[in-house]
Amino acid sequence: MRISEQWLTEWVPVELATEDLAHRLTMAGLEVDAVEPAAPAFDGVVVAEIVGCRPHPGADKLSLCDVDDGSGERLQVVCGAPNARVGLRAPLARVGGVLPGDVTIRRARMRGEASAGMLCSARELGLSDDAAGLMELPADAPVGRDLREWLQLDDSVIEVDLTPNRGDCLGMIGVAREVSALTGVNRVAGEPAPVAPSIDETLPVELHDPAACPRYVGRVLRGVDVSAATPVWLQERLRRAGVRSLGPVVDVTNYVMLELGQPMHAFDLERIRGGIIVRQADQGERLQLLNDETVTLQAGTLVIADHQGPVAMAGVMGGAASAVTDDTTDIFFESAFFAPEAMAGRARAYGLHTDSSHRFERGVDPAGQVRAVERATALLQSIAGGQPGPVVTEESAAHVPQARSVRLRGERIRQLLGMDIPAERVSDILGRLGMDARPEDGAWQVTVPAYRFDVAIEADLVEELARIYGYEHIPSTRPASPARILPHSEERVPLHRLRSGLIDRGYQEAVTYSFVDAAMQELLDPEHTPVPLANPLSAEMAVMRTSLWPGLVRAALYNRHRQQPRVRLFETGLRFRGGLDTLEQDPMVAAVALGPARPEQWGEPRRDLDFFDIKGDLEALIALTGRAHAFRFTAEQHPALHPGQSARILLDDQPVGWLGALHPEVRKRLDLDEPVLVFEIAQQALQAARLPGFTPLSRYPSIRRDLAVVVDDDVSAAALAECVRRTAGELLQDAVLFDVYQGKGVPEGRKSIGIGLILQDFSRTLTDSDVDGLVAAVVTALRTELNAELRG
Repeated sequence: MRISEQWLTEWVPVELATEDLAHRLTMAGLEVDAVEPAAPAFDGVVVAEIVGCRPHPGADKLSLCDVDDGSGERLQVVCGAPNARVGLRAPLARVGGVLPGDVTIRRARMRGEASAGMLCSARELGLSDDAAGLMELPADAPVGRDLREWLQLDDSVIEVDLTPNRGDCLGMIGVAREVSALTGVNRVAGEPAPVAPSIDETLPVELHDPAACPRYVGRVLRGVDVSAATPVWLQERLRRAGVRSLGPVVDVTNYVMLELGQPMHAFDLERIRGGIIVRQADQGERLQLLNDETVTLQAGTLVIADHQGPVAMAGVMGGAASAVTDDTTDIFFESAFFAPEAMAGRARAYGLHTDSSHRFERGVDPAGQVRAVERATALLQSIAGGQPGPVVTEESAAHVPQARSVRLRGERIRQLLGMDIPAERVSDILGRLGMDARPEDGAWQVTVPAYRFDVAIEADLVEELARIYGYEHIPSTRPASPARILPHSEERVPLHRLRSGLIDRGYQEAVTYSFVDAAMQELLDPEHTPVPLANPLSAEMAVMRTSLWPGLVRAALYNRHRQQPRVRLFETGLRFRGGLDTLEQDPMVAAVALGPARPEQWGEPRRDLDFFDIKGDLEALIALTGRAHAFRFTAEQHPALHPGQSARILLDDQPVGWLGALHPEVRKRLDLDEPVLVFEIAQQALQAARLPGFTPLSRYPSIRRDLAVVVDDDVSAAALAECVRRTAGELLQDAVLFDVYQGKGVPEGRKSIGIGLILQDFSRTLTDSDVDGLVAAVVTALRTELNAELRG
């Protein structure tokens, strides 16, 4: 929203420096992005009239103009503009004048003819990009008057970036309310006076979707002179707001929108057949818009139609077939209230965004339609004449938003802000914001106008008081509650410790979106159906993730495609499984790794990452829990993982995650030609820790006995170690896997595993007979349970 400070002071006559005004607006929540001059610096430019014009004798495209600049002396000026003609009033830069860009005007000779000054286009003055000809001024422009002074160009334009909840400030009337509340200066602009009808003609209006359009106001005007020139003051206000002048009818509707925040549209009355019908579009209907784009309308799009078909996309853009043209003499003004819910996203669905849709999506004043029509009628009559008919209002009162009553308590203000605001100041602030606040025993019964869609509860009113009273006036107070040290359970591994553990092993933390590509989700977790988003940000963010792998793998691909040789990423976050009504949100820890196992170095050759590298990284995390023996890895198949390099992670025999290498087919679809290792495990499994406790050290020596046993290929080392621990009991201090062998001397389908048993007692030195008996028991248990044989 671009605000002309000069225009604003006509509504609220404040006497503040521009920087101070901008600061106050920003502190009140209307963030000022920029403050810029209404026109670039220039000097010595006056209103002049061409009183004589003849061809240049030495150049076909130049003219010799005799110019009256109000000094009493006729000046000869050489001009190349095609619209130079007798009677035209245009800006003249006198000799010695300075134009934007620090261009000084001097006497010159052009093709042998003297030129005392320069007739200017709007572009040369920095007022627009129009360089097609001289800037044409009205016939009543005062000759000799300083142009800068006459156009009041010593003005500032304040650009405000409004948040979506402040649609009420998308018009000068709303900004004026804010400035009045901030400064205490009363607004001087009031309601526009109604224009009495001079003809009885009306156009019938039907509301077929009152929930989407509960109020529609229209008015017929006949005998409008569309060739009339828009006054310079109005063109200037539009320019400073960033809007081009397009003729009196369109300029008036745009001006009213900027002034009152109510978008309007004007139809050529002769092109409307039968009457106006506000309805939902039929699927497949077509409409040519004012931008010459033809759209195929979707069901659910609100349109303005006549009895032959759509003539406008409601709240977005008018149709070309019913547009005002140079031949138009009779028009129909439209001013409506469209429900924000019905307008949200409709323009974007067609690749459009207009000033009207921007306002209707945020909500306009439900009571401002008649006011806008009256204001537009008065303006257009003063510019282009016309005979107005009566204002016609068609509405469904049950669907029109109404003012709300909210009770505001003084104690609640004190509780939320930590201070008291004087009662009279509360009433004054709310009153200047357009709210009626009636005091009631230390409280106020506040009537909130319907255009403040963002104020619904007591806390909203307190927020209004805080921002207008000034956040800088709210005292800083320390919390009243005593500081307490929160307990930290030693039976829980903090999340930051898990993160640090992975960082220590060369991983970097990633934060990916919870919304993922449905195709990537199907590729990496086909066993679970994700929850689709009703309004996704993009096709690549269409579903909720059922695993952290899609986001991590995509991030790894992004880095790999940018020549990162080693990628190690991890993430902690939620996965979402189940239906919308039974959605489970599980905190998980996941990682992805690819590239060489070690950074390039001279001490060892390059080796690709393998299953046991990432398994070791995960086991380092598991070790932090002090419960490593409670975890097991069992060979199982996952549709996204390599059949021979995948394992399910169990905790106390309950599945808590997966570990493995991506399936070759998955890698092929991802265009990867190297191993990609991943794991995902429940965060709770890694955070539940064994309570640390002191374990005494034995004073007696330990004894080691090594066993080499031959077992079937499908017997895991974990199963061997578990059997050994269970049989050896308390004397076993550790079981060390030191060798795995297959080949000569070992039958096919079998393997040899070497296990070192570390035995020790806390009360005595173990004897050979003690150790031999225990080892024999271990060998017997291995033979019985796992079909193991001692290797000869």
